[in-house]
Amino acid sequence: MNCTATGGKEKLVVEVVAAHNLIPKDGEGSSSPFVEVEFENQRQRTQVKRKDLNPIWNEKLVFHIVDVADLPYRMIEVNVFNERRSSNNRNFLGKVRVSGSSVAKEGEGAPQMYSLDKRSLFSHIRGEITLKLYVSTREEAKDQVGIDNGGMVPGSGSGFLKNKKVQQQNPALVVQQNQLGQENRPMLQGQNHAKPVEPKPGEIKPVVITTGPGPTMPGGTPGEASVGGGPLNIFSNGSSEFSLKETSPHLGGGPLNKDKTSSTYDLVEQMQYLYVRVVKARNVSLFGGGEIVAEVKLGNYRGVTKRVNSSNMDWDQVFAFSKDCIQSSMAEIFVKESNKDDFLGRISFDLNEVPKRVPPDSQLAPQWYRMEDKKGEKLKAEVMVSIWFGTQADEAFAEAWHSKAANVHFDGLGSIKSKVYLSPKLWYLRVSVIEAQDIIPGEKGSTMVRFPELFAKVQVGNQVLRTRISPPSSSRSFSNPFWNEDLLFVVAEPFEDYLSVSVEDRVGPGREEVIGRVFLPLTTMERRTDDKPVVSRWFNLDNHFGLSASDQSKLVSRFGSRIHLRPSLDGGYHVLDEATMYSSDVRPTAKQLWKPHIGVLEMGILGATGLMPMKIKEGKGSTTDAYCVAKYGQKWVRTRTVVDSLSPKWNEQYTWEVFDPCTVITIGVFDSCRIDKNVFNNSGGRDSRIGKVRIRLSTLESDRVYTHSYPLLMLHTTGVKKMGELHLAVRFSCANMGNMLHTYMLPLLPKMHYVQPLGVNQLETLRYQALNVVASRLNRAEPPLGREVVEYMLDHDSHMWSMRRSKANFLRLMNVISGAVALNRWVDSIRNWNKPVYSALFVVVFLLLVAFPELIIPAILVYMAFVGLWRYRSRPRQPPHMDTRLSHAESVYPDELDEEFDSFPTSRSADLVRMRYDRLRSVAGRIQTVVGDMATQGERFQALLSWRDPRATFLFVIFCLFAAVGFYAVPLRVVVALWGLYALRPPRFRSKLPSRALSFFRRLPTKADSLL
Repeated sequence: MNCTATGGKEKLVVEVVAAHNLIPKDGEGSSSPFVEVEFENQRQRTQVKRKDLNPIWNEKLVFHIVDVADLPYRMIEVNVFNERRSSNNRNFLGKVRVSGSSVAKEGEGAPQMYSLDKRSLFSHIRGEITLKLYVSTREEAKDQVGIDNGGMVPGSGSGFLKNKKVQQQNPALVVQQNQLGQENRPMLQGQNHAKPVEPKPGEIKPVVITTGPGPTMPGGTPGEASVGGGPLNIFSNGSSEFSLKETSPHLGGGPLNKDKTSSTYDLVEQMQYLYVRVVKARNVSLFGGGEIVAEVKLGNYRGVTKRVNSSNMDWDQVFAFSKDCIQSSMAEIFVKESNKDDFLGRISFDLNEVPKRVPPDSQLAPQWYRMEDKKGEKLKAEVMVSIWFGTQADEAFAEAWHSKAANVHFDGLGSIKSKVYLSPKLWYLRVSVIEAQDIIPGEKGSTMVRFPELFAKVQVGNQVLRTRISPPSSSRSFSNPFWNEDLLFVVAEPFEDYLSVSVEDRVGPGREEVIGRVFLPLTTMERRTDDKPVVSRWFNLDNHFGLSASDQSKLVSRFGSRIHLRPSLDGGYHVLDEATMYSSDVRPTAKQLWKPHIGVLEMGILGATGLMPMKIKEGKGSTTDAYCVAKYGQKWVRTRTVVDSLSPKWNEQYTWEVFDPCTVITIGVFDSCRIDKNVFNNSGGRDSRIGKVRIRLSTLESDRVYTHSYPLLMLHTTGVKKMGELHLAVRFSCANMGNMLHTYMLPLLPKMHYVQPLGVNQLETLRYQALNVVASRLNRAEPPLGREVVEYMLDHDSHMWSMRRSKANFLRLMNVISGAVALNRWVDSIRNWNKPVYSALFVVVFLLLVAFPELIIPAILVYMAFVGLWRYRSRPRQPPHMDTRLSHAESVYPDELDEEFDSFPTSRSADLVRMRYDRLRSVAGRIQTVVGDMATQGERFQALLSWRDPRATFLFVIFCLFAAVGFYAVPLRVVVALWGLYALRPPRFRSKLPSRALSFFRRLPTKADSLL
């Protein structure tokens, strides 16, 4: 709203000079700020500076002054906002309130720098603004203030002269703005190349949580204004750059190019390849023997087979050339001696004569072709070759050498092919350590008699657990310790490890002596699928380990030590290797407990676009060698690696059986480090993360194909960055809808998780052990799936502390309870009779429900059903994706990100850790106060009958006696009706003082008086 200054001669001039170091709010690392100034119900605004965190306006906003004498008692409010192009909303960037007493006279004022303040508890604000305020008597008000994107305000003078004037008045401000502009440029590098910069302790202000207003309306985000667009929901998609986009790829080759593969490869785009299969050669004359290779040449692309001996020239290799890269009409095959340029024979094929093969047709049979020499004369030497055009559905596609991998070294060719991995079958190994007998401590050289501190140590592979020290008992001797503890481990099939159980004595601090030990193979363990315990057994302990043969022959054992164990493999549990909220499989380990699958998940991994360059290669500049990994259940799939491409095309389709719809499939994109020969030989490289996508199957409609591009978002120390977009085609189909709906009535986890539950901390420890087992097994595959890939896909760090994630979860909680807050406000408006018609209608409905209470529950159920049917029209049409606003990643402080990416234990300086500890104490102090207030209210309820306050308890007991008589004499409906009418009485009949019952409750004693 713009205002025209009229009336008196004195005008208030607010010259908005500049601002710097504003917080980015557009989701792209920048903001489009403008300033809005309000004074005595007059409001004016400046231009919008697009994509500028250090804007310079140099605009004068003129306001009419009613009474100059009252100016020192007035306030000038200056608000900075970010304008959003996608909607009519705007984001709050900070505010300044200036007292009228600081306004100077004309010609005496100078630009002043003000720090931007927060508006509420959760406002994320930073930066300063420079203003110049003075009183003028000259007419400087304009009819309109321009708010164009970059245009100048009419009559405001030359922008160049204005900027030059600002530089003369405050040159340090301009220098600081330039420096900040350089610091805020986004860094185009991957996570592994971005070294976190440790901020200086003096530059970071701890976040102190103070009391402030909550959200103004349901779904609203505290601290952000909503203008003209209704309430701003914190679950909105945020910036359009980070949103999900629907695509229209030509799946299955398009509607006019359907073939027999459409039933199995109908979720990917067809990619045409020229396949050349070189099988073997014969009758090749080579003097002195040697190694023979075959070379396939097509234009500038050249593929070479492995080296074979001249006595056995058998290659059987397939070469695939992408049709869009073919630059020649002839394909040539040379047979030559290794490390020599001269060929021993050649054949050529005209590509126009090459046949086309469409699966499921059988493979083209190879044929013998006579080769030619340099002069074109036929030789006796022959080579067996087959050549054809096909698609990625061809059986030879997976193992073929691809033309786009021509620059990959030979050792790295195996690491770029697409593969399917299977997670090992995981079991929970339960070892019940009950007791031991005839344990004789063997401490040498000790003259003092002491009670032995005996405990059992159980080890499986790298997993080690210990029992507590056996307590002394009057009914048992010290040589017969008793523990009766259950220890759980994670083991994988095939069982390669041994179970090691040892009894040890703690002879001193850090000193433990092994008394006896037994080794048990895991293959002999009994398996169970329910909660029935297996039969316990006694095992003899070996007391003579570590001794030579001569010592053992001289040693005479009077007792045979033994230990009582109950080991078992529990197959009734599901071994969690993923975070519970992202689990892709909930079946028990024992296969006999599995139920038939209810559906099929099909996914076409089409490709990616706009990937960020992850590394720099010599002679090629910045590039990315991207591949994709998808994980659902026990099946992991890895696409082939597309070399040197920022827009890779995979077009690979995979299928999974679905046993539960309430599961999540995870798809990650990585940059391969095994393409570089130096890194491959050193075996020290780690594949870089590019981004991850999660899709919950229960959010997908049955038999519908979803084709979308998902933003690949990564959180770096410099903020959230979009690393590219991943294009997927997903279809979830089910054969029997009744079976699927029946699964919603079943428990999420297997029966054993409820019959014999495991603790939260125990599950987290077992999950970490399961992750290590899966990572080690997949790392032994060929090509290996790196540990960094497995950890990223399984969210190994989801339990780590993060201030950003804590704020996001708090806002989620506020959004959940916002409905109850809105209902409370609506009831309060009804009680206050703000709308008399609605209040009167509510009283009538209330009395009707009191008269017919059997209508209450049906009315509520019908209302909920009607709301559900009404919202069916606005149901989500797209699958969920990573939301930057929900994750609280768009407006997070750099120090919070640095803390989130810090190692555990910390590697930061002591001053920085102290600052973060103080910040955490301030947050915990507020939480402590809230918990204490909740405890106070509960203790007041307990004090009603505790006689801690004898007078209050006496009053409550007497009231209960009279109330019992009253409720017995008066019907309940009448009591409820009278209470409702009393609560809904108009405000004129209501006192502003709290009720007597509330006043009585607040006077009750609590235990807070006894706290130190």
